[in-house]
Amino acid sequence: MAQSDEPRINDRIRAREVRLVAADGEQIGIKPLPEALAMARAQDLDLVEVADKARPPVCRIMDYGKYKYEAAQRAKESRKKSTNVSVKEMKYRTRIGKGDFDTKTRKVEQFLFEGNKVKVTIMFRGREMQHPELGRKILDQVAEAVVHGGTVEVYPKQDGRNMIMVLAPDKKAQAVWKAERDAEEQASKAAESAVDDSAEDTAKETAQGDDSAE
Repeated sequence: MAQSDEPRINDRIRAREVRLVAADGEQIGIKPLPEALAMARAQDLDLVEVADKARPPVCRIMDYGKYKYEAAQRAKESRKKSTNVSVKEMKYRTRIGKGDFDTKTRKVEQFLFEGNKVKVTIMFRGREMQHPELGRKILDQVAEAVVHGGTVEVYPKQDGRNMIMVLAPDKKAQAVWKAERDAEEQASKAAESAVDDSAEDTAKETAQGDDSAE
């Protein structure tokens, strides 16, 4: 193989004969290198050595420039997606009130639905360190409250004066939850529409009754 990561193409191929694969993936078979090159050039394409260790090496007819461009785009998208996943943090205390708990947990839920991981931290003060079960209880409550949006990636563990847990987005659970919510909204709208239709019918019947009375 060439010194670089790129495969040999066209006149850089050294083999006397190659196992040729057409541009559409069809197995053509073993061909002399000059004949394989001629077939590629006849289609205005490149002959690319895709398996140099094989005997004879496997070469494919393709548009190598287009192939490199598409591969670079896929790598770029992959890097973009990986860098978009960040780790947010939400801190709780063992004596947290219900209102504060609900507010923070809604934020955790939002982070998960945005595709972020969330590090949930319980901060202990003074003698609270003697009761780690209080922190574990809160972490369990958080995990249960956002089960439709995320799953526990790192289970609760002690970290100095803190206890931490890491939640990761659960795309399948989120999809199911969204579908159920959409179904509930549609059912609610259908019920409201039925009530409106019923009220309208009642009004018409009342109006007809009044006309008959006259």
